[in-house]
Amino acid sequence: MHRQQQYNEVNQENSRHARTKKEEKLPLFMCEPFVRTALVKGSYKTIVQLPKYVDYYEWLALNTFEFFNHINKFYGIIAEYVTPDKYPKMMADSNTEYIWMMPNGKTASLPANQYIEYALTWMSNKINDQTIFPTKAGIAFPPSFLNDIRGICRQIFRMMAHIYWNHFDKLVHLSLEAHWSSYFSHFISFVREFDLIEPKELEPLAALISVLEDQGKIIKVDHPQRPPPASICC
Repeated sequence: MHRQQQYNEVNQENSRHARTKKEEKLPLFMCEPFVRTALVKGSYKTIVQLPKYVDYYEWLALNTFEFFNHINKFYGIIAEYVTPDKYPKMMADSNTEYIWMMPNGKTASLPANQYIEYALTWMSNKINDQTIFPTKAGIAFPPSFLNDIRGICRQIFRMMAHIYWNHFDKLVHLSLEAHWSSYFSHFISFVREFDLIEPKELEPLAALISVLEDQGKIIKVDHPQRPPPASICC
């Protein structure tokens, strides 16, 4: 009996060490209390849904513009830390590197700061192009609009993944984690609602998204909203 008791105590101690070791491996953004921090209670489902009488493409353009502005501001806060010597590659987690497509069609592995500057410039050029994001009445969105929106959302997510895995501690230090977490939940809810990012692209933050789903901050979407059947070109 005494030997059995010792055996059980050893097993319990090993299990405790295993749990501790597992918890130590979690990135900061997956740890308590940060994984529960948010400015908004509940989900963003009703916030991201297309309002009645609002044009589908106008809604996508407006929200994408806002998400771009926010990622630009968040990056500006931590940009000084994103140096080529510390971040020689544009990484999310240690298994995910983002490669940039150069104008000559070749791909290039870039330092994180250079990749992000290229991405921000590319997104800004798209958003400020009146032939893609028209702001004047009577000008239709081009046939390539949805592809451009998906491209912008993809780059926004990649910047998010890089910041989560490499700079979340800096956001915590500045007490911005609640703003950041709410921004992320809002963004993921939006791209899911309109099917703007491939599920594979979300893999670096899949565990976080799953936790936020369990918390009710992100709602799974079985039937994403699709574009209206009418043509968007002139």
